[in-house]
Amino acid sequence: MSFNLDAMVKAVTEAKAKAKRRRFEQTYELIIRFKDFDVKNQANKFNITVTLPHPLQGKEPKVCVMATGAMVLAAKEAKADAILTREDIEKLAGNKKEIRKLAASYDYFIATPDLMVLIGRVMGQILGPRNKMPEVVQPNADIKAVIDRLKRSIRIRVKDQPQVMCKVGTENMDPKQVAENIATVIDEVLKKVRPEQLGSVSVKLTMGPPITFSPLSTK
Repeated sequence: MSFNLDAMVKAVTEAKAKAKRRRFEQTYELIIRFKDFDVKNQANKFNITVTLPHPLQGKEPKVCVMATGAMVLAAKEAKADAILTREDIEKLAGNKKEIRKLAASYDYFIATPDLMVLIGRVMGQILGPRNKMPEVVQPNADIKAVIDRLKRSIRIRVKDQPQVMCKVGTENMDPKQVAENIATVIDEVLKKVRPEQLGSVSVKLTMGPPITFSPLSTK
């Protein structure tokens, strides 16, 4: 699939120019609306993680590592946002309020295989429906590489509406980097839907109007 990167860069630049200035750093949001797309059909619903070529500077996802043994030290060295040991998880048993707070505080969870049964028993009812059950990593895995990948990742999903909305950048990023993130997301979406099902595609800053563009090259 060939993408019109120039059109994406132009749309990102225009989105920034038309957005109201704010004291906080605004986020670029991509909105993809589908046509001839039945959301009642379970086959059309998806929830996938997309690794972007460029991280959302200053707004990177938070990663919590659940580990035992040497992985605990490795996670500390890799600057994980939080680390839970077996004892920490056991202390959460029955404390739904604290587990919900944990689920809301972190975007991704990583765990070693020996903890998955415990995690499922203690936290599964809360993490599961939120699609935040941990990604399993082996004890000898390069945990820094895993964390770095997740720090560059976003989730895209179709639930009740025929559309996808996700963050693709921050306002101080280079427009070309944001455009390359957009192309990566659309490329993943097109593994789930046909090109002719792409309706309107637009990008906007948090406090700005959406700018519609044609993402696919006509050449």
